[in-house]
Amino acid sequence: MAHRYFMELAYNGTSFCGWQIQPNAPSVQALLEKWLTILLKQPIAVVGCGRTDTGVHAKYYVAHFECSMPITNTAALTAHLNKMPADGILVYHIFEVYGDAHARFSAISRSYEYHLLQQKDPFLSYAWVYTFPLDFEKMNAAAALLPEFTDFTSFSKLHSGAKTNNCTITTANWENMSANHWVFRISADRFLRNMVRAIVGTLLEVGRGKLTIDEFAAIIEKKDRGSAGTSAPPQGLFLSDIKYPDLISGFKFNKK
Repeated sequence: MAHRYFMELAYNGTSFCGWQIQPNAPSVQALLEKWLTILLKQPIAVVGCGRTDTGVHAKYYVAHFECSMPITNTAALTAHLNKMPADGILVYHIFEVYGDAHARFSAISRSYEYHLLQQKDPFLSYAWVYTFPLDFEKMNAAAALLPEFTDFTSFSKLHSGAKTNNCTITTANWENMSANHWVFRISADRFLRNMVRAIVGTLLEVGRGKLTIDEFAAIIEKKDRGSAGTSAPPQGLFLSDIKYPDLISGFKFNKK
């Protein structure tokens, strides 16, 4: 019987084409499968909690894999993975799960954050520098409307193949970290491809006075990607959290 393991990790997406394996491009999934196959001496397939696009980062990401034999020392395996030659990936923790626990389908909530700088900062190279004056009070008022909607077609990548564009957003707001540093935080049960970046780009139109708060709501109601703003670039976006039920087939999930 195969043994299933959850793996908690983080990665800097700058040098990757995203999480998912792509032909002729480096991905986080491909590297982890390569390392685990070498270390465990058997072919290993890794399943992620979701895909991230090229250049997008993850402060906290969960994946799972199966092994034909039990791993006697997961801490040692974690240490070996972190010695593999790949900058930008860190494995926090590996632990066995039971039953049908699944990194993607068992997740009940996901959170993202988008980092924005109003002035260049050499110590925050991952954030997007956007120097136009912004009214963050209006941007937060518009963001507060997001939980009132469920269909986010206007913020979805066209022809993504998603069966539904419905999502349940629980929180969405801008937080001031310093004089020039702002972070947009958003949580939902699921996200569409490009959704967070499209929301950020459209909220910036509100912040610049190009859209009113009512017009922002109307864009969502139109269910038309062409009516929304340009997507913010990937370098400021982080997957920041994944939540699972407290009990997954008898195993208490232990978030790092």
